[in-house]
Amino acid sequence: MSLASDLKILYHMVLSPIRGGSHAERLESFYSAQARGYDEFRKHLLKGRAEMYGALDVPANGVWLDLGAGTGFNLEYLGDRLRALHKVYLIDLSRSLLQVARERAEHHGWANVETLEADVTAVTPAERPADVATFSYSLTMIPDWFAAIDRAWELLRPGGTIGVVDFYVARKYAVAPFRRHSWFTRSFWPVWFAADNVFPSPDHVPYLHRRFEVVRFSEHFMRMRYLPFFRVPYYIFIGRKPEA
Repeated sequence: MSLASDLKILYHMVLSPIRGGSHAERLESFYSAQARGYDEFRKHLLKGRAEMYGALDVPANGVWLDLGAGTGFNLEYLGDRLRALHKVYLIDLSRSLLQVARERAEHHGWANVETLEADVTAVTPAERPADVATFSYSLTMIPDWFAAIDRAWELLRPGGTIGVVDFYVARKYAVAPFRRHSWFTRSFWPVWFAADNVFPSPDHVPYLHRRFEVVRFSEHFMRMRYLPFFRVPYYIFIGRKPEA
């Protein structure tokens, strides 16, 4: 991606006002002018996606829900394993991003992929229960993220898998084995991201641990493009809905 393209994306991320009376309108206001350059720019920004999607089992003839799926780029990490699935639903409220997702599915010939313009806290796919549900840097953009996790729980079959990768900040008095963050980290990143309606939460990680059996969990830091001296925390969580 050229510097000019990067600057255009950065302008819309940092300076362009976000308008709208509903969450869907605000998402479209934010993403409509970025949709075509979204993937290339965030390829260097959103770390941990390849690791998370690569670590998930792809059940033969299974149903997969990608919640807050955006452009559908994350399916690229599944490679040829994608074709083993019966159905993949890409669910998002941004019409512009879903248009890119539909074009991607058509380009790759992903006949088992369907886009749904819907609120992930209330979505009801035609085929359920699901075997896998994923959130890739989407929980921090969902106002009622508790409800989003609860809806994923409801839509998953017993024994189904959830995968999450996202920004977060630790609780002030995080207890082992969770990592503690400095005052600067806990204070700076929520303010920085709030301009884009992204809200790193100290409660994502504990709530996921409470709701699901932990299969894999890790905490990391990534360097931000054009902010080389800053590191933002992110986590990878893979869990399982209990059988009973």
